[in-house]
Amino acid sequence: MEIIPALVKEFENENRTTRAMLSRIPDTIYDWQPHPKSMTVSRLASHLADLASWPQMVLGSEGLDFAANPYNPPVPNNTADLLKAYDKSYETGLSALKSATDADLIKTWTLSNGGHVLAANNKLETLRMVYCQIVHHRAQMGVFLRLNDVPLPPSYGPSADEGSL
Repeated sequence: MEIIPALVKEFENENRTTRAMLSRIPDTIYDWQPHPKSMTVSRLASHLADLASWPQMVLGSEGLDFAANPYNPPVPNNTADLLKAYDKSYETGLSALKSATDADLIKTWTLSNGGHVLAANNKLETLRMVYCQIVHHRAQMGVFLRLNDVPLPPSYGPSADEGSL
């Protein structure tokens, strides 16, 4: 079995759910946060949108050192700009995945902060972590939206707002 086609299919499936979630964010709640230690809706949305481009970074590099490359994705303040940024990130990530080979996946990719290694895994494991991060932050966004009485889109089945099977 080839791994890249399976990764592409999963990425495409997660894209539909992620884009639907991001499209529900009202422009009026971008500065809202549920707790002082939580991200604002804007910061969480920008991180979620940016994560879609990470397959290109993972497949095209040996790692990321936050000390040398501070992580500061652009922070949108409305849903139209957010979706443009997300679509661009998604196309970047999808293109990188489609042009990769299974042999690319065995190479090591390291996430670090200065001399502190946060993770050193092969690129397949790293891509799976990226996918998990997308799902994790999308779930956070679902909670943020729910707390603001915004109806949620379906995810792996219907949401409470979309009816039942």
